[in-house]
Amino acid sequence: MVKERARILVVGGGYVGMYTALRLQRKLRRELGRGQVEITVVTPDPYMTYQPFLPEAAAGSISPRHVVVPLRRVLPGCRVIVGEVRSIRHAERLATLTTLATEEEGTGAEQLSYDELVLAPGSISRTLPVPGLADHGIGFKTVEEAIGLRNHVIEQMDIASSTRDPAIRDAALTFVFVGGGYAGVEALGELEDMARYTTRYYHNIRPEDLKWILVEASGRILPEVGEELGRYTVTELRRRNIQVLLNTRLESCADRVAVLSDGQRFPTRTVVWTAGVKPHSLLAATDLPRNGRGRLKCTPELAIEGHAHAWAAGDAAAVPDVTADAPREPGASAAKCAPNAQHALRQAKVLGDNIVHSLRGEPLQTYAHTYAGSVASLGLHKGVAHVYGRKLKGYPAWFMHRAYHLSRVPTFNRKARVLAEWTLSGLFKREIVSLGSLEHPRAEFELAAGGKPPYDPKGST
Repeated sequence: MVKERARILVVGGGYVGMYTALRLQRKLRRELGRGQVEITVVTPDPYMTYQPFLPEAAAGSISPRHVVVPLRRVLPGCRVIVGEVRSIRHAERLATLTTLATEEEGTGAEQLSYDELVLAPGSISRTLPVPGLADHGIGFKTVEEAIGLRNHVIEQMDIASSTRDPAIRDAALTFVFVGGGYAGVEALGELEDMARYTTRYYHNIRPEDLKWILVEASGRILPEVGEELGRYTVTELRRRNIQVLLNTRLESCADRVAVLSDGQRFPTRTVVWTAGVKPHSLLAATDLPRNGRGRLKCTPELAIEGHAHAWAAGDAAAVPDVTADAPREPGASAAKCAPNAQHALRQAKVLGDNIVHSLRGEPLQTYAHTYAGSVASLGLHKGVAHVYGRKLKGYPAWFMHRAYHLSRVPTFNRKARVLAEWTLSGLFKREIVSLGSLEHPRAEFELAAGGKPPYDPKGST
């Protein structure tokens, strides 16, 4: 039983935030009913996005609403606040945040006090000062970006089909992806598959007219699946007429021209940036310790070093990997857990349990998880997998990718809906509709009412 009333603040509604709150809700059901515990989740969005399904959502294999999990539904015992934490003074147990209400009322930020802090704001895209990137680049971390990219790709095919200018047509049908990690390779593989299928409905566009380019600064892609499967992936993508440029950087994309470090220039209307992530900027607005990469220094029990009642996990946390070999050189720092979904899901479980143990005065658990492997989809019926030492390619890897992520997506409701959509997509043809107008729902009405359209379709990215 909890010794005294505890107010638990969970910052972030992603993997760690949602699963930690869910674990606390289950473990402290009795205390919640008695009012001894209060769990508050502050998140910019009222849902958790299952990011491994973003490429399939972009390709139309899964509906966007089935990629997200509504927090209020799965966390009925928690108070969910849609807003952003701006700063944290843990010494005072105080968080400063803004909400939709404070912005509407113009009252500025409000303060929220707590007893236990779970800091899990996740990560943000790591960008570089590339000329033109802010104006023309497209990210791939949110469901809105995934669906926007799908609409954009089909819109470019519409432009190419209707223009008489060969330069505009060539730029519209050139798609540049920067970053050879999971996000870049899977997004490229799924969208290329979708676009190639879509060409059958255009009288003047053939699959070979599409130009797909993957730019990676290092000498390999998908390092998580191993060197052998990484080489296989390069071969597979090139077999599909996708240019894979290794040891190459994007120098500029100003004026809708992708300029690469090897001197190549590609006029393009599509530059997708998936070149890594970095810790959330909120971490710099706290009085908690961070390492050289900006992540919170944590103990193997997922507590923040030197600060009682403060916890972290996932992308924001530098958690020692106790399963790794000891550093060979004296004074070398211990290995840290990779900031990926596999660790985040398992850390959230231990984190929730340790908060309960702490409240009840019980010993804490150490987070220890041996990396099981990786799976990646390269499009419909194509994939690579390295799981428990076994290497799979093609259809078996693709099937394992789907089976694994179906087992991991939260709630039975989402599992059933995703499985139903996969089944139906196998029986019927792909959807090839672009709903780009959803991004500007008031444009037509404003024009009818005598105003100007809020955007220029010819200049949209």
